[in-house]
Amino acid sequence: MRAPFVPRTGGILSADIAVPEHERVVHFYARVLGTGEKPLWREDLMNNLGMPIIGLGARQAEFADLPLQWMPHIQVADVANSVEQALARGGRELMHGEDDEGKSQWAVLLDPNGAAFGIIPVVSAEDLPSVEDDIASDAVPRVGCIAWLDLTVSDAAATCDFYRQVIGWDVQEVAMEDPNGPYADYNMLGADGVPAAGICHARGVNVGLPPAWMIYLPVGDLAESVRRVREEGGRVLKESGGTGGYAYAIIQDPVGATMALVPG
Repeated sequence: MRAPFVPRTGGILSADIAVPEHERVVHFYARVLGTGEKPLWREDLMNNLGMPIIGLGARQAEFADLPLQWMPHIQVADVANSVEQALARGGRELMHGEDDEGKSQWAVLLDPNGAAFGIIPVVSAEDLPSVEDDIASDAVPRVGCIAWLDLTVSDAAATCDFYRQVIGWDVQEVAMEDPNGPYADYNMLGADGVPAAGICHARGVNVGLPPAWMIYLPVGDLAESVRRVREEGGRVLKESGGTGGYAYAIIQDPVGATMALVPG
């Protein structure tokens, strides 16, 4: 994924988290994400084009009910209807923002597995930064963005149905197999038919992953980023090798939140 923002129902706009030990955690991510000859992320955690793709705030009293998870912000056609659908299917509402006329502007929800996510209205193309020229430029061949998003749960089929109703995603089966036999994980498709996220069974390569949305961020030098995770007090939960090096690494920061790193 090269374009940081895609306006569409089911599209992932950004992600954020509120953490204790805020300064320490900001330093951790600045070090871990800022690798490579031309880092894809700045020390302030904006991407290398100066866009706020991820946000890391201090854990103040108003955020006390939020789980310690990176929460994606997902675009939906109607925030109020999505909240209603979530509550009817075993989800919970943690926060809900409305305008002066009582119209829903955004919400933070928990799915039945305890995974947190935010919903916002579909953003018009006119309201997004114009980055096409920058991305096409030889000077900036890569940008920091959310490269992928997935969720690992015990009952992926039921979870797919929850998000299909709440977000408006379509579902595409992905054939999988482990020592216990074949099964299916799922791609969740946005309104344009392009995969926006994955929902996976807690089996095979995904055994042991927490039931929280995992954001995948590209870095300039994945091996160096993995080294810095350990150096800065984090943990590497899972590493996967690819041709010539790492394919991805799932990490835990010093306060317990998880994310995945991939080559830029």
